[in-house]
Amino acid sequence: MEIQETEAPGVFHPKPRSAPPSSWQSWLIGRPLPTADAPHETIGKLVGLAVFASDALSSTAYATQEILVILALAGAAAFDYAFPISIAIVVLMVIVVLSYEQTVHAYPSGGGAYIVARENLGEIPAQTAGAALLTDYILTVAVSISSGVAQIVSALPELFPYRVEIALALVLLVMVVNLRGVRESGIAFAIPAYIFLGMMLLTVAAGLARSAFGGLGIVVSPPELSTTTTTLTLVTPFLLLHAFSSGTSAMTGIEAIANGITAFKEPRSRNAGIVLVWMGAILAVLFLGITFLAGRIGAIPSEQETVISQIARTVFNGTGMLYLVVVAMTAVILVMAANTAFAGFPRLAAILAKDGFLPRQLTYRGSRLVYSKGIISLALMAGLLIILFDASVTRMIPLYAIGVFLSFTLSQLGMAYRWWKSGHLSPGDERAETSSLLRHDDRWLVKMIANGIGAALTAVVTLVFGITKFPDGAYIVVILIPLLVLAFSAIHRHYRNLAKQLSLENYHYLPRISRQRVIIPISGVHQGTLAGLRFARSISDDITAVFISMEPEEADKLQAKWNLWGEGIRLVMLDSPYRLLVEPILEYIEGLCKIRQPNEVIIVVVPQFVSHSWWTGILHNQTAFMLRLGLLLRPGVVIIEVPYQLA
Repeated sequence: MEIQETEAPGVFHPKPRSAPPSSWQSWLIGRPLPTADAPHETIGKLVGLAVFASDALSSTAYATQEILVILALAGAAAFDYAFPISIAIVVLMVIVVLSYEQTVHAYPSGGGAYIVARENLGEIPAQTAGAALLTDYILTVAVSISSGVAQIVSALPELFPYRVEIALALVLLVMVVNLRGVRESGIAFAIPAYIFLGMMLLTVAAGLARSAFGGLGIVVSPPELSTTTTTLTLVTPFLLLHAFSSGTSAMTGIEAIANGITAFKEPRSRNAGIVLVWMGAILAVLFLGITFLAGRIGAIPSEQETVISQIARTVFNGTGMLYLVVVAMTAVILVMAANTAFAGFPRLAAILAKDGFLPRQLTYRGSRLVYSKGIISLALMAGLLIILFDASVTRMIPLYAIGVFLSFTLSQLGMAYRWWKSGHLSPGDERAETSSLLRHDDRWLVKMIANGIGAALTAVVTLVFGITKFPDGAYIVVILIPLLVLAFSAIHRHYRNLAKQLSLENYHYLPRISRQRVIIPISGVHQGTLAGLRFARSISDDITAVFISMEPEEADKLQAKWNLWGEGIRLVMLDSPYRLLVEPILEYIEGLCKIRQPNEVIIVVVPQFVSHSWWTGILHNQTAFMLRLGLLLRPGVVIIEVPYQLA
């Protein structure tokens, strides 16, 4: 390593000569990338659509089915309401897409609803938006991969008993691909994403054409219609609202682009905005087309065969090649929907961590310039959900959309307030805010009203979803989000107090340490003990060896050996009639702490055996670890481990 002195005297800046050596990690996730390569790891519009729109586009694979599941409570005749409900959902979808398109340009640093709420509504709404989005990302992975597995078992029913294991394997696969970097994972998933879009557009177009000419027919051998509760006799407004709230799962993922703007190439905001509009248009066409065809063929919602599978085999007259490609690509896009969460969750978690609401470790990028710790955390939490809910989409859907619609509401409220602030600036004036530059906008009133209407509508959907899905499991999210907000506040309070305690403002230098009292616990007299003594002598002349005496005979032998090898260092022998090892040492050190002077430090030097074999380490007492736990909160005490390597 080359070392060069910088302009500041006495300051040196080592220059590394080569990249880190290859390891199993570089084989698994790729060679480490230098920080200078970060601009080259960004993605363009076409790859960005595959990375960030997969979640939203994939929701068309199960949103229609979730509407039908609720309408089935009133019998098959209620399925006629599915298409009008989908139209209402698309209207709401357009409003939300236009709102986020404005957000993308107003806040080019990313963060979506969290940043908008933080800038305009305050800390608590921002934390609420952050908690809602993080919860939604976790559920996105669990739901989308479980839905992808449902597509697989529709074509291969013999795999149904292994759906949890398959789902966990897919979570692991997507995690590893994302650890390789945003650009590489985007390229890997772009081809199947566009194959899915092509096949779904072909399926919808062929189905609509056959329906127009009267040759579509109905689904052959549909699964049996079954409900988990007693079938109702009437279609009630409550039932329609329930079905509407379930169908709004088609809108999940719209916010992902606003959260991940920094992943796009320059000009970031423009590219992200274009991808957002593309996504909204494609999503609306597919969702309406699938819902219409589901009604025309008489599709039945079932976990044994999905609605998409029934549409495909009806449109293509059986389970031939085209059917298999549709089902396979639907399963792939549903797995890729998890990729959207893996792209968004770590970035949002890093922003929250930078603001002090999550552990700081989440702000560090890994060897491939991605937030590795966030990616791994997401995989672990999603895998746990899949296990708890047995990879059932219907069981997890009630938990799903509350978080995303709560974030929609807070985002649009924040944008409405931003336009109000913009309208109260004089023309030509501008004001710098934390994450954006606020300028006067001549159309502020129109934009404020549009965002206000959108906020009201999404707030109603959030309320409806919370009420209708509450007994089905939504209560978990209703409880979880406030708990996460409390956790964010506690973490933030800790970091704020830490910064205050570490601040050098009004700092008064403490007196120099003039005395170092060294305590060295020993278990016997051997080469490891002498290595510890050698180190202790290098830092102080005030050294005390401490031995825990459990048997008188053993103590006598050690004393005789110490007289020979102890080099005159004093030895304190603590009797332990109850055969305690660490407690007597802690009690002895605590007594010394009571008489410690302000300019004195107590150093505990612990000789530690280090084995070359990983398994032999557990054969030795972990004295240093236990002492560290016992003395960690004791001021004026330092613990030093002196390793003694064993062959």
